[in-house]
Amino acid sequence: MLEAAISGLVQIMSPGAFGLMMIGIIIGMVVGILPGLGGPVALALMLPFTFGMTPIETFCFLLSTLVVTTTAGGITSILFGIPGEATAAAIVLDGHPMAKAGEAGRAIGAMLMASLMGALIGAVLIVLAIPIIRPVVLAFGPPEFLMLALVGLTFIAILSDGSMLKGLIMASAGILISLVGLDPQTSVPRYTFGMLEMWDGIGIVPIVIGLFGGPQILELMLSKKSISTRKAAGSTSGILKGFADAFIHWKTVVQAGLIGAGVGVVPGVGGSVAQFIAYGHAKQSSREPEKFGKGSIEGLLAASGNNNAKDGGSLIPMISFGLPGSVSTTIVLTAFLIVGIDPGPAMLTEHLDVTFSMIWVTIIANVIVLLITIPIIAPLSRLTMVSGPLLAPFLLALVVLGSYANSNSLFDVWVMLVAAAVGVICQRFRWPVVPLLLGLVLGDICERYFFLSQALFGWDWVTRPIVMGFGALMALIFFRAGLQSWKTFKNKRAVQ
Repeated sequence: MLEAAISGLVQIMSPGAFGLMMIGIIIGMVVGILPGLGGPVALALMLPFTFGMTPIETFCFLLSTLVVTTTAGGITSILFGIPGEATAAAIVLDGHPMAKAGEAGRAIGAMLMASLMGALIGAVLIVLAIPIIRPVVLAFGPPEFLMLALVGLTFIAILSDGSMLKGLIMASAGILISLVGLDPQTSVPRYTFGMLEMWDGIGIVPIVIGLFGGPQILELMLSKKSISTRKAAGSTSGILKGFADAFIHWKTVVQAGLIGAGVGVVPGVGGSVAQFIAYGHAKQSSREPEKFGKGSIEGLLAASGNNNAKDGGSLIPMISFGLPGSVSTTIVLTAFLIVGIDPGPAMLTEHLDVTFSMIWVTIIANVIVLLITIPIIAPLSRLTMVSGPLLAPFLLALVVLGSYANSNSLFDVWVMLVAAAVGVICQRFRWPVVPLLLGLVLGDICERYFFLSQALFGWDWVTRPIVMGFGALMALIFFRAGLQSWKTFKNKRAVQ
């Protein structure tokens, strides 16, 4: 195994492979910073260029783009409160409040270092998983995937900003939106109101952009002020402090990385779920949960630490069984076929050097993007000091372009505008938007795996050991969230 690891490293450091990695990193930076474009779109556009490349060159090109897009998406989330990637939405919750407080440099520094640490965690887990992954993955069927999605929904109790009822209402709205489109069982249109554009359902990207970006842009336009008024927004000391935060709160980063990698292993669940599970766990285990959503460094690190770890986790089932863990890895799986490699046992034996090259790419690409970004953090942070009326038209153009680019459809622009209006109303009346997003993401997953579980096992699936274990975990999450809410209520009564 050591020989294969060294061989993989030597091959990706060859001039051709390393040059393609640098091109992929640059593309990933641009795509990640621009809201709405997303890693899957970039990978799909890059796929035709892989014809004629060697396997090592192909994965240097594609994987570097994938991991950097995930990291770069957090920069826009922090500076403007608009997620550059759907998987960076949780970074907005604490990253943007830090930027408003004049700590944009610290927030970006912490996000970059946590992302690098997450990539290392994901890489280590891939290496450890090589000999043991088969029985673990095969133990999961539709009932287990369903329960994992339901565990994600239980984090609504933690992410509801103090009102579990409001959180449940918003989550229910998200689940209803997820039902729009063709019924997966009968292919009959549901809630489409005769509109052909809605047959494929409502895209998550325009909703994420609208929910988070709409209120921020409107606030900038009305306030006539900059995002931050503190001159220390991009200072070098702030950047270094952000790096140090990642090491000071290393337990939070490691836990988020493990959660991200664990969720990433499960095919079809995706990073939008992993980020909020990691964030919710950090809030539940924090000594200062009341600071989450208001600029908590722990919240930012938890949201950032799972990003690249979940990408590493999603590579495990793809390499071992040819089961993609996300849309992005589905496109990478297509690249396997283009270069003539069959994923599966061969990747763990005769092509083990290729497997290790993929691991090395996820690590080295993050190190390079960290080194590239350090000199530009200060200039980027100064964007938070630009006058709101000057910055708002630029941000508005970005969100419109990002929404349109999602599927080259004006319908997605209208979806984004409606979501922006909903986001503004929710901010005005203090209704949480995260449960809506969770319901939207998990509603489709829950429906799909519920019908599969029923078709395969009837109601006997509820008695499976892993299912019962997940059920106990859900009960524990609700109990701890309820206990914490009761303590907060008693403290408020005592103060009054």
